[in-house]
Parts: sequence; C-alpha cells; structure tokens
Amino acid sequence: MLNVIVTGAAGKMGKTHIKTVVEDKNARLAGAVEVKGNPAIGTDAGVLAGVQPTGFPVVDDLSMIPGADVLIDFTVPSSLPGHLEYAVKHNMALVIGTTGLTDKEIRLIDEASAKIPLIWAPNFSIGVNILAKLTKIAAEILRDDFDPEIVEMHHRMKKDAPSGTALRLLNILKDAYQSDDVVFGREGIGGERPAKQIGVMALRGGDVVGDHTVIFAGIGERVELTHKASTRETFARGALRAAKYITGKKPGRYTIEDVLGF
Repeated sequence: MLNVIVTGAAGKMGKTHIKTVVEDKNARLAGAVEVKGNPAIGTDAGVLAGVQPTGFPVVDDLSMIPGADVLIDFTVPSSLPGHLEYAVKHNMALVIGTTGLTDKEIRLIDEASAKIPLIWAPNFSIGVNILAKLTKIAAEILRDDFDPEIVEMHHRMKKDAPSGTALRLLNILKDAYQSDDVVFGREGIGGERPAKQIGVMALRGGDVVGDHTVIFAGIGERVELTHKASTRETFARGALRAAKYITGKKPGRYTIEDVLGF
C-alpha cells in the first residue's frame, strides 16, 4: 500500500489528488496540507475532496505528519524548498508538478535528487506526453519545409504563461529546428516570418483545463497535433502513476519518460 501526502489540499488539483488517492485500491492518504489561515484547516481531507472520510484533517504544517512513502506537490514555487527539505528529512519520494520554477528552484531539485528519488514534470497527463513524443517525431521530419507554432489555452486563474507544457514543447522544437528565434505572440508590422522562427501563443479564459496544439504549417498543407484535457483527474492519475514508479527507487531525478517507458 502506497502512503501518500498531498500538499495544497484545498486547491483544485489538491482535491483531485486526494480523490484519486482515496479511490485507488493500492494507495492510502497519509496526510494533507494547506497554508496557514486556509479555511479548510481541520476539515477531513476526504470530505474536503468530496469522497469518503479519511480520518486525516487538513493541517497547516508538514511537521505534524510523521512521514509517508511519497509526497505530491502541485502548489507554488515558493513552497517547493520546504517540501524538498521535508521529503529529504523523511527519506521519501517526491512528485512535483509545480510550474513556473526558477533556475534556483531547479537547482534545489537537482540537489535533493542526490538524496531521494523524485520527478518533476510540467504535465503528468499520459496524453500530453504522447503529444510531446509525436511533436519530436514530426519536427524531425517536417523541419525543412514547415513553420512551427504552439497554441495553448488554460483557465483564467492560471498564473504563469506560457504553460510549462508549452515551454516543454517549445524546447523540443528549438532542438529539432536548431533555432533560438522564438516569438511570444505577434503584433504590428513585423515583416515576413523568418525561417525557423517558432511562435508561441498563450490564451486564457473560462474554466479550460488545458489545451495544447502544435502546428506545422507548410505550403498547401498543415499538420496539427492537439491534446485537450477535460478533467484534472488525468493529471492526478498520471502523478499517482509516477509516485508508484519512483517510490522505492534509488535517489535520482526521474522523468515522465521513465514512468511511461519511452
């Protein structure tokens, strides 16, 4: 039985993680955490997530939880250092889905990976990671004659733009096209589109969970690769799958490709 701690318990993803863990026959919720002052503090985590009671009230201090097999963190960059410290102290695995990380925070992840098994990914959806794989294949074939563009859309509450997934797709295209010419949106009279330029457009609105499209535009034809997430459970299921994969592994920084086997 995999014992899981969920951070950001009262958030949309936190509740979804709790629900996914509780409903998985091979996992068990070992604790749920929120920031101090959150009105969810003291509420049973299962009740908060709309599932059966777990017997674990949401707490505002990780030190109140004696540890578990793995911690799932989809919160904010400022919370990451404390979560890394806790996971290292308790020698537990760590699954990180937080986006918008700085180079400093990435270095902290690398340092922690020398002591514990962990994984950071901008998107734990299986479908999105297939999209990334297909993007790499298509770019290597089409790069000489097709112009690449990325369009992503998320809900109005998302704080970072472009999304972490869009940036991952961008890096795939930059490698394939051997180009650092990136434009984030366009306006005014910019002239003709330069060869090997990569365009990225971030749209925000409503309650869109997450849409990503990679466009390869050629002369007389266009190839579009699209993934649309209709529920946050796809990310939570992927995160739990990753948690099961890395728990018990040797210290190291694992990838979503490791988890999915490609």
